[in-house]
Amino acid sequence: MLDIKLIRENPAYVRERLATRHGGDEAQVDTVLQLDEKRRALLVEVEQLKASRNRVSKDIGALMGQKKLAEAEAKKTETREIGDRITLLDKSVAETEAALNAVMLRMPNLPHSTVALGSTAAENPVIRVHGEASAFAFKPKTHIEICEQLQLVDFARGTKLSGSGFLLYTNWGAKLERALIQFLLDLHTEQHGYTEVAPPYIVGRHCMEGVGQFPKFLDQAYAVQEGLDTSSIGQLYLVPTAEAPVANIHREEILKFSQLPIRYAAYSPCFRAEAGAAGLGTRGMIRVHQFDKVELIKIVTPEQGYEELEKLVNNAERVLQLLGLHYHVINLCTGDMGFASAKTYDIEVWAPGQNQYLEVSSCSNCEDFQARRMSLRYKTEEGDNRLPHILNGSGTALARLFVALIETHQQADGSVLIPDPLRPYLKTDRIPVPTAA
Repeated sequence: MLDIKLIRENPAYVRERLATRHGGDEAQVDTVLQLDEKRRALLVEVEQLKASRNRVSKDIGALMGQKKLAEAEAKKTETREIGDRITLLDKSVAETEAALNAVMLRMPNLPHSTVALGSTAAENPVIRVHGEASAFAFKPKTHIEICEQLQLVDFARGTKLSGSGFLLYTNWGAKLERALIQFLLDLHTEQHGYTEVAPPYIVGRHCMEGVGQFPKFLDQAYAVQEGLDTSSIGQLYLVPTAEAPVANIHREEILKFSQLPIRYAAYSPCFRAEAGAAGLGTRGMIRVHQFDKVELIKIVTPEQGYEELEKLVNNAERVLQLLGLHYHVINLCTGDMGFASAKTYDIEVWAPGQNQYLEVSSCSNCEDFQARRMSLRYKTEEGDNRLPHILNGSGTALARLFVALIETHQQADGSVLIPDPLRPYLKTDRIPVPTAA
């Protein structure tokens, strides 16, 4: 959530930064200012009336002491009338605050000054490139062909179980998925300094609002119903990413300065309905409703925010480097950034069977945008309460990492070579072609 004080004191700046997103959100600044002004005027009137009621109440006591009962009764009538007016104004204050909050919850974060200006993904600058695309002495297969030949994923039965967009990993495919998750968690906790947490996979609406998933992406969420209780719909949701529970771990707390920086790593399945994507329009593993991911979350002081963002990106890049994958890092332009982010780097890995780059990590500094939504603060060394920066990053996401890995390391005989860091988990150096029954 944006700072209402910033909007109040520098609306032109807020409009200018929102306009760079090309979403039309700058038009809401006037609405915010009007509602804020109305709310503040109502609060002033309420306070004035309460002061008047206090004065009249004192007058009543004095009049009663002087035995001026008629005048005292008149003052009592006046206090009741003031009380009725206060009740009406309190209701107006609550309604105005609700309206203001509804608008504020839908306003995205302001892009950082270092973010490239642009309206579409085509304008995202490439920051750096690692490695080169694999050269094959044969025509590389797609991940679909590899998965079917090596019996890694049963696409047809996955669809039979849950519909399109769901995967059934089998045999070496299931083992490889599990090995990748364990490798990612071990790497980030043992080498990058993160603390592993295992969050719930179902969270309350307040957590979704806290990270900025709601209300904007409500149409992409899987809502949970408790048994036959239809009234429970809208209270709990399957997580779209572990960011939703993990970033909210310290919501409504005041952290000690000595606790920062906090770094969490968490595995979770991720559930995304993607409204309007019935059938998802593609076969395979590129766009699915359920996928696995290891998420990285940081809670840091504002002074640490952007240094920690660069470290976060490097942590995610290390995954791809160790697995021998070619990738590039891009800086999302203002028009392509996520709702809650002030600055985002995407890491896209090369998938030779697809002949394209696939996003496997998105690393963002949301500055104090999420902290304000979840009432998370920390106490400075001077004793002041401040809002921390909250960062999130994929470290990394599957199934696209799975796709890039098997397409990059496929061999001429149809097998898939296993990168060295994964061999201790899989206890093999390659996934072989199944022998004919």
